[in-house]
Amino acid sequence: MWTVGALLLATGDALAARFGAVAVQGELSGFARAASGHCYFGLKDGAGGSALLRCAMFRRAAALLDFAPADGQQVELRGRLGVYEARGELQLVVESMRRLGAGALYEEFLRRRARLEAEGLFDAARKRPLPAFPRRIGVVTSLAAAALRDVAIALARRAPQVEVVVYPAPVQGPDAPAALAEALRLAAQRAEVDLLLLVRGGGSLEDLWAFNDERVVRAVAASPLPLVCGVGHETDVTLADLAADLRAPTPTAAAELAAPAAADLLQGLDVLQARRRRAVQRALDGAGQRLDNLALRLGQPARLVLTQRGRLDALARRLALAPGPALARGHERVALARLRLGQVAALALQRRHAALESAAARLQALDPARVLQRGYAWVEDASGRPVPGVAALQPGQRVQAVWADGRAAARIEEVQPQPPGAAGTPSPPPPARRRRGA
Repeated sequence: MWTVGALLLATGDALAARFGAVAVQGELSGFARAASGHCYFGLKDGAGGSALLRCAMFRRAAALLDFAPADGQQVELRGRLGVYEARGELQLVVESMRRLGAGALYEEFLRRRARLEAEGLFDAARKRPLPAFPRRIGVVTSLAAAALRDVAIALARRAPQVEVVVYPAPVQGPDAPAALAEALRLAAQRAEVDLLLLVRGGGSLEDLWAFNDERVVRAVAASPLPLVCGVGHETDVTLADLAADLRAPTPTAAAELAAPAAADLLQGLDVLQARRRRAVQRALDGAGQRLDNLALRLGQPARLVLTQRGRLDALARRLALAPGPALARGHERVALARLRLGQVAALALQRRHAALESAAARLQALDPARVLQRGYAWVEDASGRPVPGVAALQPGQRVQAVWADGRAAARIEEVQPQPPGAAGTPSPPPPARRRRGA
């Protein structure tokens, strides 16, 4: 009959005898370095298989490493197979580790990141600012996750006035991506929170792989609500972190970034209240000084009234004396202006009379009737138009001779024009046609 310890010890001896020192290749998973310097991790098949081998690398061997091991790296390990009696697990005690290259999962991470980045899902221009004073915050995570407890504790300590709404979804496993995307969609549809926190604790690359799933990344990018992603530890970076409006290094940090501390807000209010109190006090002090100055100016009202009364009496006397001389001077100016106006009008009238008489004299001198009264006559044609000279006459033409005392009809028998330059007595020019009624 074997005891458990004896059976495990015998199994370990058999493995050591059968395999001795072995070399194995695989992908690092869940690498962790303890405070003692020992390293613990798993080694899984790089071809996507599910086989996993627990490994331990003690401080002496870990000190000889020439690189920093990380999840997803392809490595070659050399060591001894054994059984870890405390848990009854097969374990490889690693003596040396050599890096072979990035693991298949990490390579897929890089390819997916490059493709989504080319689509613009990680552009900084898409990032939205978080609300300064959120009243309600939504948390997308598993109800059993330690991250939910960390967020709730941080918000209760930092901003107890903020309400928390949880949208539960698994954060690990094959069903996690679809559940996380559906939780994000539900939060956007209900629109009952001011911003969202997508959180999960730390883990290996495969543990956090749901947050690298394309469905989750696209749901984060399409969220109409501002979103803070706090997945893993500070060194963990997922594609959901890159698509979120803000990346937090831990779930607790996500809660601290989402809501300002109530203590800081109260301190700010105290500062504003102190400033307002000082401003009001300054205003009161200034008003008090102005009131004091006015009181000093009104300290002896009787004297001020007497002074003002004296000024009013002086003004009244000046007012009583001012209209007489001014009115007299105004009458004198009016009389003088009237005299000057009469003289100017008389002179202008005389000038108009003289001009009128001169025009009448000239008009009478040009009157054709006066010319006829001196014994002259003029000749008109049959239509009554004056005949200016013999050139306008023809033999046999009927004309009229007009004198001052009448007229006579005549006929032209002969026309004898005077040659140019011939001497003779010039006849006076025919007068203008007499106007009707002259």
